[in-house]
Amino acid sequence: MRPCLRRHQPQQTPERGVATKEDLALRLVRFVLVVAAPAPASVPRDVEAACPPARSYLTLRYEEDSSFLRDRSCRTDVWDSIKYVPLDQNGTIYLSTGGDARLKYEYFHNALWGQGAQDRDGFMLQRYLPYADLHVGPYARVFVQLESSLEEDRRGGPRATDRNELDLHQAFIDGVVSFSDRTSLTLRGGRQELAYGSQRLVSVRESPNVRQSFDALRLILAVPGWRIDGFVSQPVEVDRGVFDDGPDTTRALWGAYAVTGAPFLPDGHADLYYLGFDNDKARFNQGAGHEHRHTVGTRVWGRPGGWDYNVELIYQWGTFGRGDIRAWGAASDTGYTFRAVAPRPKIGVRADINSGDRDLNSPNLQTFNALFPKGAYFGEIAILGPANLFDVHPYIEVHVTERFAVTLEADFFYRQSDRDGIYSPAGALLRSGRVSRAQHVGEQVSVQPEWRIDSHLSLTANFTHFLAGRFLRETGPGKDIDYAAAWLQYRF
Repeated sequence: MRPCLRRHQPQQTPERGVATKEDLALRLVRFVLVVAAPAPASVPRDVEAACPPARSYLTLRYEEDSSFLRDRSCRTDVWDSIKYVPLDQNGTIYLSTGGDARLKYEYFHNALWGQGAQDRDGFMLQRYLPYADLHVGPYARVFVQLESSLEEDRRGGPRATDRNELDLHQAFIDGVVSFSDRTSLTLRGGRQELAYGSQRLVSVRESPNVRQSFDALRLILAVPGWRIDGFVSQPVEVDRGVFDDGPDTTRALWGAYAVTGAPFLPDGHADLYYLGFDNDKARFNQGAGHEHRHTVGTRVWGRPGGWDYNVELIYQWGTFGRGDIRAWGAASDTGYTFRAVAPRPKIGVRADINSGDRDLNSPNLQTFNALFPKGAYFGEIAILGPANLFDVHPYIEVHVTERFAVTLEADFFYRQSDRDGIYSPAGALLRSGRVSRAQHVGEQVSVQPEWRIDSHLSLTANFTHFLAGRFLRETGPGKDIDYAAAWLQYRF
């Protein structure tokens, strides 16, 4: 990456809640001190066999289970003393604490293809997510997580998902009724993250600096061979101050999501779902209005041998303003891993097609709405979203070592309808389709190395070059984009 020279500016006092670069350096030193801490003494092989073979930290931290640490012989990690803190004599009431910390640098050359304010030397993002998880036997639970997401030095100010100084990100209560070892019913109420399937429609929005949460009431039924999740919710509105986030009363999301086996496919699994969505302030290329949308879909997926597959089909209907909604989408991700070859290379191809509006003068709408998708839907550059778009996305993953991997990928984008515009991952209109009939939007190539330093710490970088196509050149600034990012993440 070519270094950028920063123009001299008068020294300014940092805003309250925004860390200086000296603060970032101190936090980085703390990371190193934690990594350099002496590891706990090893345990005999026969003891290891009785404990989980590997420790993993999940995107949904409330899905983690630390109850195995009740057996002290399983405590091999420096953080195990706070992952399981018994509060009664038999250990059925216990507290588990942990957190995430991420420092991320981002740089754009010709952001949004040259449209709007441009940043010459990039900007720094920070995110901290501490949590506490109280289990009261197998019947009740309280989970609380704070979030502090900060931004520094971005010209034009923070984006909508860059800054949330300090707020209550999650706070929910579980009540559990167990009918047998494998059958249970959980009622969960409060602020929480939602993520389903491949997170194409409902996601925690991991890549952006501020993650998505919902004020929701859920009913989760687990029976042999099935998990069924029903919910009603409102997304949490992100405000930039301290403890000022409330529900977004203009939008609502509800539905049911079921996961089961698919014995008719090799190593098959299937998802079936319905999602309802209401938005008082929807905006598409056609115009603005009230949107009431229903979505049904299915996903089949599995990992037979060296192969993996993930195919999803989606249909949407409802109303927008005075018109009707009829939209659809399809997505696939298929790959093969050469396990017998030392670097275990994987080759794969993803493809998405999502409908766009066919007639801007008709009140009816055919634009697909991805609702609350993952932020980096088409790569870390996170410019385009899955609406009125067809893309083909080949990629190669190479595991140089057990902990170091490199991914090379390309993505080719075309408008599905030449009457509709293109949209961001959040669904905002980026360019209108009223001026140009060209379908070619562009293509991007990227490389992403990732180093998992240990079970807690990872270092990732990304470089992406986006080549603007004819549609972008005919509808405004159409410059090629260079994007670079690097982030250090620690989880415990």
